[in-house]
Amino acid sequence: MKILIFGLPGSGKTWLAERLQKRLECAWFNADEIRRMANDWEFSEAARYRQAHRMASIANNEKYHDRTVICDFVCPTEVTRAIYDADYTVWMDTISRGRFEDTNDMFETPEKVDYHVEKWFDNTDEALADAIERHIRINNV
Repeated sequence: MKILIFGLPGSGKTWLAERLQKRLECAWFNADEIRRMANDWEFSEAARYRQAHRMASIANNEKYHDRTVICDFVCPTEVTRAIYDADYTVWMDTISRGRFEDTNDMFETPEKVDYHVEKWFDNTDEALADAIERHIRINNV
């Protein structure tokens, strides 16, 4: 199963992914770490597509081997989200503006997500893990 945690920079994607990974005992890939390994710090539209393909490739490998994987990255447009092609999406909608204006300008509100985090609670990671586990059981993912 490919899980995507996306949202503006500073919305809590990595914080949540780290905790959710421990709860689900699965693979986790952070976009900044993948960019560091690729030495690719460009943020043009083409570079964001490239990063979405990079993240999808890593996640697809995990899924191919029947492993659950979490990827957390901005994934700002419907196109980048389609490239990643998640089985389960979590939108971190906890802030209205991130620290990078170019990202704020291009970020598209998603039409559909599996879980929409608008506000943090003490047990947000536990509630998400429960929701994902239910989704897996119900949909036989």
